[in-house]
Amino acid sequence: MAQLVGRSAELARLDALLAGLDRPGASAVLDISGEPGIGKSRLLSEVCARARQAGFTVLRGRATEYEQHLPFQAFADALADVDPAIMAADPAFPELDLALHGIRQAPGEASGSGAAARLGLRRAITAFFTRLGERGLVLAIDDLHWADPASRELVDHLIRHPARGRVLLAVARRVRQTPTSLTAALTRGTDSADVLHIALGPLPEDESIDAWASDIPPYQAQQLYVASEGNPLYLLALLHAYRSGAPLHTILALSDTTDAVGVPNGLAALLLDELSTLTAPQHHVAEAVAVLGDHATPAIVTEVIGLSGKKVEEVGEQIRALMARDVLRTAPGGHALRTGPGGRLAFRHPLVRALLYENIGRGRRAELHHRAAQALARRGAPATERAHHVERSMTGWDGEAAATLEEAAAQCAATAPATAAHLLHVVLAHMPDTPHHVRRRGELALARAQALGVSGNLRESRDLLHHLIETSGKDHPDLRTAAIAQCAVMERHLGHSPEATALLLRELSHQPGPSPGQAVSLRLALGMSALLTASYPEARADVAEAVSIAGSDDNPTGEAAALALAALGEAYEGETEAAARFADAASRLVDALTDPGLTDLCESLGWLAWAEVLLERYEDAERHFTRGLAIARRGGRLHVLPHLLTSKAFVHLTTCRLPSALEAAEEAETLARAAGSPDLLGFTLAIKTLVLLLGRPFGDGRALSTAEEAVGVTSASKGWWASLAWCMLGHAAFVSGDPHRAQEAIIAAGGGRELPLLQPSIRPGQLDTLTGAALTAGDVDQAGRWAAQATREADRLGLDGQRAGALRAQASLAEHRGDTDKAVRLLETAAEQYVRCGQSLWEAYTLLRAAPLVQRDGQGTRAAAMWHRAHRIAVGGGARLLVDLAELTRPQVMSNAPAVPAELAELTTREVEVAGLLAEGLSNQDIAARLHLSRRTVETHLSSVYRKLSVPSRSALTRLITRVGLGVGS
Repeated sequence: MAQLVGRSAELARLDALLAGLDRPGASAVLDISGEPGIGKSRLLSEVCARARQAGFTVLRGRATEYEQHLPFQAFADALADVDPAIMAADPAFPELDLALHGIRQAPGEASGSGAAARLGLRRAITAFFTRLGERGLVLAIDDLHWADPASRELVDHLIRHPARGRVLLAVARRVRQTPTSLTAALTRGTDSADVLHIALGPLPEDESIDAWASDIPPYQAQQLYVASEGNPLYLLALLHAYRSGAPLHTILALSDTTDAVGVPNGLAALLLDELSTLTAPQHHVAEAVAVLGDHATPAIVTEVIGLSGKKVEEVGEQIRALMARDVLRTAPGGHALRTGPGGRLAFRHPLVRALLYENIGRGRRAELHHRAAQALARRGAPATERAHHVERSMTGWDGEAAATLEEAAAQCAATAPATAAHLLHVVLAHMPDTPHHVRRRGELALARAQALGVSGNLRESRDLLHHLIETSGKDHPDLRTAAIAQCAVMERHLGHSPEATALLLRELSHQPGPSPGQAVSLRLALGMSALLTASYPEARADVAEAVSIAGSDDNPTGEAAALALAALGEAYEGETEAAARFADAASRLVDALTDPGLTDLCESLGWLAWAEVLLERYEDAERHFTRGLAIARRGGRLHVLPHLLTSKAFVHLTTCRLPSALEAAEEAETLARAAGSPDLLGFTLAIKTLVLLLGRPFGDGRALSTAEEAVGVTSASKGWWASLAWCMLGHAAFVSGDPHRAQEAIIAAGGGRELPLLQPSIRPGQLDTLTGAALTAGDVDQAGRWAAQATREADRLGLDGQRAGALRAQASLAEHRGDTDKAVRLLETAAEQYVRCGQSLWEAYTLLRAAPLVQRDGQGTRAAAMWHRAHRIAVGGGARLLVDLAELTRPQVMSNAPAVPAELAELTTREVEVAGLLAEGLSNQDIAARLHLSRRTVETHLSSVYRKLSVPSRSALTRLITRVGLGVGS
């Protein structure tokens, strides 16, 4: 490889990056950007070369301009470099091979495990790269700005969830042609130091002339450099023209010429002038290679040109001539179907291909694509491989071509829905607008809207559904009803619940009415829209009717969904008993259904999980959102995932698993941003705010800024999600030391000091924060009113966690009034109730609140016991805020040999040890390991402890040990 000119500073940064890949916090992504011809590919090649020398495995792929709808094209190209033996030995190989190369099971065969769903695929690829990265891996993707949507999604995933180990994703791209979403992902990564960005500028004049123009008079060389503006590709083209005998003034005049493919001024003219000297046979070969792109092999080029017999040998001669002129080169790697005998051909630079391709006549270009599609079909290429050529060969309606595109759309719907939507758009654009095609047009439009929605293009999906609703007419009521049900989902995710409600009510009023199955779908959509606009009581009867219709129609999936929605609606409204009945019934039905039966309504698992969260049934919620996530990912139901992920984030937060809570919240945020729904984004940011608030250390501003963004994006809404965003801003403001702003935010969310607009299910928690904020601000009377209201609201709900929140509010008031004993009693009772409902995070927080008060009362050993338990929970769960709080409230007395309290006098010394370790949260096996006992011996000791102390369970024993102040963990 020739010496790299003028990039010494960049190379120093790259060497440091490769050397430090195994260090914590090292960048996992290298982003090289610049104008066309500036040397991005050359620098990327240097990265690959140096990585190979350092012992890394290097995989290199390139996105291509005219294949932007071939799913995962850039990654398939890179993975073609993997040793087949390594791929075959990897457990993920079957799904990688099926998805990345567009191969699908034949129609009618079983779908297998569904491993091709794109979110499951992302994880499989990340795991695969992690395994390759055990020895060091560089994955290089060139021309990323041309990447297909599926490849862009995968890049975004690898930025957010990089493969572990010595793995570097290196990309090169043009800034102005990079899609906005990809630019945003790379920018966020740069801000967080996960991405190292290198922007290439012009090469230095002296180094450029010394390297490439030392044989040219200095003045002329300088003029050529100035004309090139330091762009190496342009400079080399100018020098080639000068050395070929073109007058200098003619060459320099080209700098005023503009081009149509995004290259520097004059470069297009120089490259086209070079191509104009090709012979006719050479030109035909070059045109075929330009059309074929990644499929260009000598054999297929021959077929596309239309030669046979002895003339086949002529193609080889023309290829060798084009290589000698450095127009064509051999390309590395490639899928077996794309290479074959003779290897793969490529132009020396993508600009050469682009210029030649754009200058092929439209008719001839379509014919060449048609021949390419036929040649690939003869080789057994799947529809996804042929679709690109079929699309570009269509000049009018062609039923056979349309069938190929429809087949390709169906094959890639789960892994690359954006591509599926594009292919269906091509079919619809060519389909005649005649009565004969009305039905099929509607079905394809519905399928395309579904693909758009799944891929996150909610607005485009909604607009297409609006058109379908208005044009389906009386002859196809089932299409109209299906479109309306789907449209209501899109409207809801876009934050347009009132519009969705009006649309649904109009359809339900039509005569004759919809089929039972459609009636259930419409009423479910109506109920969810009402829920988000805080008007669920208005839709309660419709949801009940959906339950009844589904049950009568023997539709267990629909019945389970309706019951789940009813459970969520009643839980939001604070009707705990009714919500519990509905949740029980929904759970029984859902648990009895197989996963395929829930695919189309997997959103119902999100409703059920959130209902169980509000009912403080965290184990049930986790079981259901875990199942829902698996089904949604396999089925490609992208729009459902944010709700399931936020449920996961909240449960993991409450049960003190902050790292996984943050991971779920960030994935939900990413999906919501892609969906373009302000309300959905606000909701995910609100949940993320709470996770950041507890998961980040004191003084960290990320929670507050996230809450401010949540409020900002929902500023035009008045629904439940907007209220939640304001509440989270209040909590973040309070922790950051601004009690006045905290009160203003929560009061704004609730529509007044008594929070009348907030659902009863979330009022006690907000009133607890308001109580603390009012006390900090010196308004004791208002704090008393809010604490009293919190008690009333919690008593109505009848849930342990809600009562505990109200007790905390009362404890804050008692502490402020100097009644320490009462405050401690209230906080201890609150902690016990948090233990009962499984809210370990809030148990730890409450114990940390109580420990200083107990210490102040002279009970150092008891305070230490509380502190140790809280500290262990916080550290184990990654709750950085609580860890910092624990350090601030560490009791001064930490006795290593605490006296045994009177309540434990009957226990032996060993039994006291075992009871103390159990109170720290250790399992029987962990206690056995700590004391060097057998597990059976530990169980025997615990049985004796339970009998002597008359306690029925581990949780009861933990509460007793904490109350009497045994210095566990000292």
